[in-house]
Amino acid sequence: MTGYYERKLSGERLRFCYELASPRVKQYLKAEIEYVQGKIKPADVLLELGCGYGRVLHELTTTARIVWGIDISPGSLALAWQVVGSRQNCHLGLMNAARLGIGDRQFDLVICLQNGISAFQVNQYALLTEAIRVTRSGGLALFSSYAEGFWAERLAWFRRQADYGLLGAIDEAATGEGVIVCRDGFRATTLGPGDFRRLAAELGVAARIIEVDNSSLFCEILVE
Repeated sequence: MTGYYERKLSGERLRFCYELASPRVKQYLKAEIEYVQGKIKPADVLLELGCGYGRVLHELTTTARIVWGIDISPGSLALAWQVVGSRQNCHLGLMNAARLGIGDRQFDLVICLQNGISAFQVNQYALLTEAIRVTRSGGLALFSSYAEGFWAERLAWFRRQADYGLLGAIDEAATGEGVIVCRDGFRATTLGPGDFRRLAAELGVAARIIEVDNSSLFCEILVE
């Protein structure tokens, strides 16, 4: 699945995935953004890991002083320039979230939403390590996955994406218990509270786990 979001699920195809979302999925997506907005102070400098075509950044430019978005897909970033490029407080970069070319302690808030910690298919320990490294003392690193009770809505959404050819056909035999597998190699797991706590313990940091809207599970790390 390496490069999936570069080769297949980027730019307009990625945006179409969100246009296919049901009202309940759109509620979930909005709730994630609102949760992040509640953590932002007006003077904050924010980084989004895996910003895609700028869906979230578009909302956060009105809340944070400066927002940065990085992604591995040139196609998604090209579309993001159209969505948020005119905002003077928004900056975009082509970068791997697990190997950031950014100096230490640059951001007040680093976010990785909508199960990016699984979907990026990178080393999760490295992903959290990099996020913490670039977060200032007293700042927050926020990662989200799916809440267990949101499984049916999530799976229905992914099936619809597959029906439109945006993903490969769902491998129904291999899909279940928080894991979605497609026949073209796409695979997305889910992190539960225990998974987040295990990663935090390995990093030697404290994690606060919060369920939002019965759809998202947030791991909130206060950086010292």
